[in-house]
Amino acid sequence: MRVSWHRVAPREIDFELLWLGVSVSALAVAALWLSAGLPWPRCLFLTLTGHPCVTCGATRAAIQFFHGNFAAACRWNPLAFTGLCAVCLFDVYAAVVLVKRAPRLRISSLTAGEKNLARVMVVVALAVNWFYLWSHWRQSAP
Repeated sequence: MRVSWHRVAPREIDFELLWLGVSVSALAVAALWLSAGLPWPRCLFLTLTGHPCVTCGATRAAIQFFHGNFAAACRWNPLAFTGLCAVCLFDVYAAVVLVKRAPRLRISSLTAGEKNLARVMVVVALAVNWFYLWSHWRQSAP
């Protein structure tokens, strides 16, 4: 794995601008959706099985997160909470490098072993989160 800092070339995709725009747009759409009183998304897996899917509680976790209730957000869905924290950190980083026109962090040249390790870590994180949701669902379900 190679970690480097470099300036964005003239025809290079500005990933910080792109993903900052995506995350801010997603937040705006979600806020408008909920403020308009539109129905919350329903989990088909939960409806059919009575058991939570790996992302169950993510909407409630996001609402709690953006209200500053971090412990409640983590209880609803720890993986969603972790993802929201990561997105917030990335957004701060992206805003700073965009405003300062600073060099950008890039990770490249991952070996096959590093790619496989990342895949395994994602699967393990999903499995651990799903186990948590299954074991705590009765206590936190409405």
